Amino acid sequence: MPAIADGAVASVNGIALNAPGDALSPAELRQRACTELLRQAAQSAGLLAADDPSSADGVISEPAAAAIEALLEQSLSVPDPAEEACRRHYAANEATYRTGERIRVRHILFAVTPGVDVVALRKRAETTLLDVRCHDGKAGDRFAVAAREWSNCPSGAEGGELGMLVAADCAPEFARELFGHAEVGVLPRLVHSRFGLHVVEVLEREPGVAQSFAAVRGAVAMSLRQLCYVTALRQYLRLLAGEASVQGVDLDAADTPLVQ
Repeated sequence: MPAIADGAVASVNGIALNAPGDALSPAELRQRACTELLRQAAQSAGLLAADDPSSADGVISEPAAAAIEALLEQSLSVPDPAEEACRRHYAANEATYRTGERIRVRHILFAVTPGVDVVALRKRAETTLLDVRCHDGKAGDRFAVAAREWSNCPSGAEGGELGMLVAADCAPEFARELFGHAEVGVLPRLVHSRFGLHVVEVLEREPGVAQSFAAVRGAVAMSLRQLCYVTALRQYLRLLAGEASVQGVDLDAADTPLVQ
């Protein structure tokens, strides 16, 4: 669903985020709004020149990007995780730190592109998910048929087959949903990625090799620091938004990255 009416312009403190007639998804508008909030905060903090040009196409200047980085470094407090917290995280996510795990997957992609009716797209994806999950297999391979009919990925021509994958082959948000789990078959939920909505079937799993806590201590700590950073960034952006005049953008959606 569009965040603003056709021809309308979203803004932060009067600075336009899009040109009239631009067809932007709600996620794109949120990202632009958050970037503009940070750009203006950098100006207020004296880190960026007051005459730094704003942009209605989502592209900020190089000085603005550097100033935002400096602003976040000054404003966000991200402590190093304690040993006990690292051990708890490792124990709860041990499968995530296995090496060599491979899965054979096929999918049906419903791509989220500028101007697409996201509500209608989700309904179509959910209907397809229900269809392939409920199919008894007696009338052929329903998943492959649906992939050829609906998927926006070139793999649709091959029934959605992606072959054997390792986590590095996938977008991180896609890999998180597939690797480190035991599920085989059509997943009971839509998988969200930067490309859109996916109906996914795991055909085969080759489990990886478990790593000791000592071997992955650095990766665990980095993961926890990233989680803390994201939380701190969201809180800071909410603070900035509360002090600003934001028009035509819903900043409360939690399933979309706030900044690129």
